Amino acid sequence: MFFHIPLEHEIMLHPKYFGPNLLDTVKKKLFTEVEGTCTGKYGFVIAVTTIDNIGPGAILPGRGFALYPVKYKAIVFRPFKNEVLDAIVTQVNKVGMFTQIGPLSCFISRHSIPPEMEFDPNSTPPCYRTADSDTVIQEGDHIRVRIVGTRVDASDIFAVGSLMDDYLGLVA
Repeated sequence: MFFHIPLEHEIMLHPKYFGPNLLDTVKKKLFTEVEGTCTGKYGFVIAVTTIDNIGPGAILPGRGFALYPVKYKAIVFRPFKNEVLDAIVTQVNKVGMFTQIGPLSCFISRHSIPPEMEFDPNSTPPCYRTADSDTVIQEGDHIRVRIVGTRVDASDIFAVGSLMDDYLGLVA
């Protein structure tokens, strides 16, 4: 799920950037340091929308660097258990399939794939297909997945998904 939340970050700036474009440099550095990262608490930071406040810089003794506290708002993506999301299949093998849901990696075990779908290692590329070959899921396909669990690390989030429900699976 996506959220628009206020966040804080500290920008450390080298003395060579001190000058008339200091605030622009702080803003650019905030975008490069924050966008695309993941925090376990809030999820993946997709985009910084507004910068609310750039606090006064404090010079670090003995180093010359300045530390600027920045308050900003950002759009973040945080997956939740039982959430249904669209994904792209990145890898298919006999134990299941790996998918990408934006920045989130998700694994779907073969036990969470409907029993009428069998792994076909002889096809190129390998895929899961029904007996009548009516439905085929292979690398690059768009599928709808239910998140059954997440694991949150300090700097990343991983998910486990399932296709065992109505309206889940290949998206036409």
